[in-house]
Amino acid sequence: MAWVLGRRDSATFRRLYRKVRHLKRCTFYTDNWDAFREVLPRKRHVIGKAHTIAIERDNSNTRHHLGRFTRRTKLVSRAERMVDLFLRIWHAVATTDLFFRLRETALSIF
Repeated sequence: MAWVLGRRDSATFRRLYRKVRHLKRCTFYTDNWDAFREVLPRKRHVIGKAHTIAIERDNSNTRHHLGRFTRRTKLVSRAERMVDLFLRIWHAVATTDLFFRLRETALSIF
């Protein structure tokens, strides 16, 4: 899993792609956004909704559970460092094997 913080533009997507371009045995399934066509290798890029349903479901679940990404609020920091740290925690909790290791550590305290 990888993420970057920024605007929805080609420059931000290029920064994201730099984080995953080392993955040579994968295919990128996207919608028809221009930045995807500009940056992704044609041989590994598939445009269309048929393969993005699971991705959109995951995005929806993430937005549902992480209110900071769906509305403005006074309760959380919008500082990039805090958003990045929060995403790291969310990833650890949402990734099953990481979650179980963290749960065991947390339960051992009590």
